[in-house]
Amino acid sequence: MMKNIKKKSLRYKLWIYFILFAATIMIILWLLQIVFLNNYYETMKINEMKKIGNSLVNQYGQEGFEDFLYTTSRNEGIIIQILNKDGSLIYPINSILDLLRQPKLDYGVFSEFLINLYKAEDNYVIYHKEDSRLHSPTLVYGAILKGDSGSDYYLYINSMLQPVDSTVNVLKNQLIIVTFISLGLSLALSYYLATKLTKPIEKITETAESLAQGDYIVEFEKGDYIEIDNLADTLNYTTKELSKTEELRRDLIANVSHDLRTPLTLIKSYAEMIRDISGNNEEKRNKHVETIIDETNKLSEMVNDLLDLSKAQTGLDKMDFKSFDIAKTTENVLKRFQYFIDNQGFRFYINYEGKANVLGEEDKIEQVIYNLVSNAINYSSNIKEITINVVDEGEIVNFEVIDKGIGIPEDQLNSIWDRYYKVGKSHKRATIGSGIGLSIVKSILIAHKADFGVESRIGEGSKFYFKLNHGI
Repeated sequence: MMKNIKKKSLRYKLWIYFILFAATIMIILWLLQIVFLNNYYETMKINEMKKIGNSLVNQYGQEGFEDFLYTTSRNEGIIIQILNKDGSLIYPINSILDLLRQPKLDYGVFSEFLINLYKAEDNYVIYHKEDSRLHSPTLVYGAILKGDSGSDYYLYINSMLQPVDSTVNVLKNQLIIVTFISLGLSLALSYYLATKLTKPIEKITETAESLAQGDYIVEFEKGDYIEIDNLADTLNYTTKELSKTEELRRDLIANVSHDLRTPLTLIKSYAEMIRDISGNNEEKRNKHVETIIDETNKLSEMVNDLLDLSKAQTGLDKMDFKSFDIAKTTENVLKRFQYFIDNQGFRFYINYEGKANVLGEEDKIEQVIYNLVSNAINYSSNIKEITINVVDEGEIVNFEVIDKGIGIPEDQLNSIWDRYYKVGKSHKRATIGSGIGLSIVKSILIAHKADFGVESRIGEGSKFYFKLNHGI
């Protein structure tokens, strides 16, 4: 099993971290229960003695003090004594004989007690003392009890520190068992959880490898976690978009190849005609040369449009926004379509409403207008009328190009802005332009942060529009 796990894999890392976590918990338990148990017990006992002793000092002189001493001694299991300056026992007196004899604390023990008490910076002292009779360390608490008559007494409390060696041995045996069980469970559980988490990721990776090889039919499976599901949904959406892009790429290659082949074939054919037929006939030769020049211009225009599109989409051109009159710009653009007015019967209608100053880069917007009019010409049918509206709508100017052409199917309205997308599956050579005009329009308007779109009905025509902010 371990041979199949790579050390840099998520499964291996999770497994190691889980084991380290379990081992850390076990080490802490061993330290607390075995190594530091004596120290912890002693610290706890000292705090308990300090609390009891200070409480007795505060109760001294109050009614019921002796009852409080007795109750505390019995409940806490400690020895509490009140001594005078000679070390004689004042409390507890168990019999008349004790009262007559006034038993004393051992002189050496009492002397040690007084020395420690008066050396203490506080009003009390706590120290260790070895009890030779019990062969066990004893904890001693001492404090001075101030009397109203001026005579002082001493509070002497001692408690044996119970040996915890036997407890430590019991805990040690238990911890050995618990350690092996915990490590075993952590090994199994961590491997299961790591496998459960990494398995859907491995499946996604395998599917992604198929996607990278060009298989766009793949579907990324979801797992047991929200994050995995979100990742799978995102990758499935990406796969669909890549599939569309691949389809557009193939259409682009086919369409560009078609549009390149046609002028190249014509150039070659007319060049051969000049060579073989019309070389000495000036009228025919000039006509054939004019055809070659026209086709060459179409090729140049296509290349220039592709370069413009690339620059617009990659942001190589820096936009220099200025205020200009879009109505005058439109009039200048329409002069370039005079051929279609004179020779093909096209009619252009321009309507202005309000101020026509907009903020943008005039050269780029001029290209947008030119491409929209070119598109309207290419897709016009028998009614060769194109209407251009420039409408002042307050803070913005709405620009519209309306034709009465073939129209666009509703399911294709969003796709027409894609590079070299053609309405319908059959590709025909554009009357004017390179066929990527709307893609350039989209890139320029996005750079201007302009609202734009299209409305269309089959057989009735289309309306393309964009909106720019007012200029000064």
